[in-house]
Amino acid sequence: MKNAVAIGAAAIAVSAAMLAAGFVSARQAADAGPPATRTAGKAPVMADAGRENIETVVRDYLLSNPELLLDVQEALQIKQEEAKKLAQSTTIRDAAKTLFEAEYDGVVGNPDGAFTVVEFFDYNCGYCKRALPDMEEMTATDPEVRFVLKEFPILGPDSQAAHVVSMAFRNLMPEKYDTFHRQLLGGAGRANEESAMKLALELGADEKALRAEMENPAIMQAFNETYELANRLAITGTPSYVVGEEVVFGALGRDVLEEKVANLRECGAAVC
Repeated sequence: MKNAVAIGAAAIAVSAAMLAAGFVSARQAADAGPPATRTAGKAPVMADAGRENIETVVRDYLLSNPELLLDVQEALQIKQEEAKKLAQSTTIRDAAKTLFEAEYDGVVGNPDGAFTVVEFFDYNCGYCKRALPDMEEMTATDPEVRFVLKEFPILGPDSQAAHVVSMAFRNLMPEKYDTFHRQLLGGAGRANEESAMKLALELGADEKALRAEMENPAIMQAFNETYELANRLAITGTPSYVVGEEVVFGALGRDVLEEKVANLRECGAAVC
């Protein structure tokens, strides 16, 4: 309401300025005599004068009420946020299969769960490490929840190398991906090809087969599809989640995610 009043007041000021400018222009036109007696150069001069009058009134009004600029900025930000959310929900609907059912994504929890949380993560993201227990507790306590893990290496070459090993491991040993993911993300130190490879071998992977699978061009194609999807959803950091038709940015905690899932149960949307 405050924004509406402020914008309305600004509109009134502009309207008043336009009326004033129209009056001045009319007076100038009358003083100039009949059209036949006016020179061709008079019209631009009068138009300029009218514009100057408008600009002066608006400038003076805004200088006297500078708080209106903040109100207008706030209203603009709200409008932009609403437009972003609309674009995100449209993308989620249009790219639902890639987002929720891509064959290259790992799944933790019930693969057939009725409620899906999609997580974009990087193995070297500290906030992703802190958020790992949220996923573990939710999937342990709610048999209807499934987490889809979007491998989203954005934190440098080490991250990308670790994720390549992860993707190759999942392709060869999907039944152990859950364990691999938890241990690599939950481990100390920086994830890279060496640490990811060491873990994969400990879990029973054949090194020769794993290194061959790491050359599979489908892995980079999967990364590129995830980057494109993240860009369309305005996701630039990790962790980021998709629940229903809403994007949740940051490690906001288990309570926030559980509330979104509860809303999905109640009304079929992340926000009821």
